[in-house]
Amino acid sequence: MLIKTFVSGLLLAATCLGNALAQNYPSKTISLIVPYPAGGPSDFFARKVQPDAASRLGQTLIVENVGGAGGSIGLSRLINAPADGHMLALASPMELVLAPMAIQGVKYKPEDFKMVAQFATTNTILAVRNSLNVKTVDELLALARKNSDKPLSYGSVGPGSLYHLIGEKFSQLTKVQMLHVPYKGIAPLLSDLMGGQIDMALLPMAGSIPATLLDGKIQGLAVTSKTPHPLFKQFPAMASMKGLEGMEFDIWAGIQVHKNTPDNVVNALNKAFYAAAESPDTRKAFEGSGNIVLPTRTPVELARVYQGEIERYRAIARSINLQPQ
Repeated sequence: MLIKTFVSGLLLAATCLGNALAQNYPSKTISLIVPYPAGGPSDFFARKVQPDAASRLGQTLIVENVGGAGGSIGLSRLINAPADGHMLALASPMELVLAPMAIQGVKYKPEDFKMVAQFATTNTILAVRNSLNVKTVDELLALARKNSDKPLSYGSVGPGSLYHLIGEKFSQLTKVQMLHVPYKGIAPLLSDLMGGQIDMALLPMAGSIPATLLDGKIQGLAVTSKTPHPLFKQFPAMASMKGLEGMEFDIWAGIQVHKNTPDNVVNALNKAFYAAAESPDTRKAFEGSGNIVLPTRTPVELARVYQGEIERYRAIARSINLQPQ
């Protein structure tokens, strides 16, 4: 009986201490992990909201680029940190849902995280190196079939990333074999695509990608949606093409915390990051780079959205028989 009372007392004391710490949030510097190298779309989102969010939270907020293993190294760091809201991650379905299914060494699962804000969504675009000399999807497929003994290469940010899945789905639907080349992030992938080291890539229509397309440094062919992108109507919608009806993909960016983060901390982060994303300058930057800004949602609404996205991307992975590597 004494032992039971003692243990109960310890649990109560721990709960009270946790509540007290949560009430003082934030009490120290906040780290926002971007699970890719600097210069990519995830980094773009993080650095656009960083100053305003820090001001609203009344605490220093730093962006940390922790790339590698399809984004899972950065997410693993978050899941192993205290669940007190002083470490966050800017994440997408790639790192949250797909990496645990594709990479054997990943120990977390998407349910280990809680979404506190979801900023924007964007399509992906199939783009090729200029020296490939193709302007349409049909021309690309004709070239691939003509040189079937030498498969075209396509880049992604790692096994199990959405860009990897889209590439495999494209290969599956067209019956054209392709060589997958993984990278640690969009920035080095884009550099090699512009330099001609790889033939093509599926890229997010965000960050520096729209400007790269407009500058003619790479050739866009089509977007992975049912309708053309509102800012780039010159690129047809892949899902409207015969045989490619399944090529409809988008990707979102959001702020995640450990699932055990106290509710009042989650609420504070929710308000701060949505207010930062809705500021005129940030919204203009998001939309100007090709993103569709999402409406503000409460943590309860986000929990439902997140669960639906987990189920959706798991279904996509099953459709191509994604296996852990």
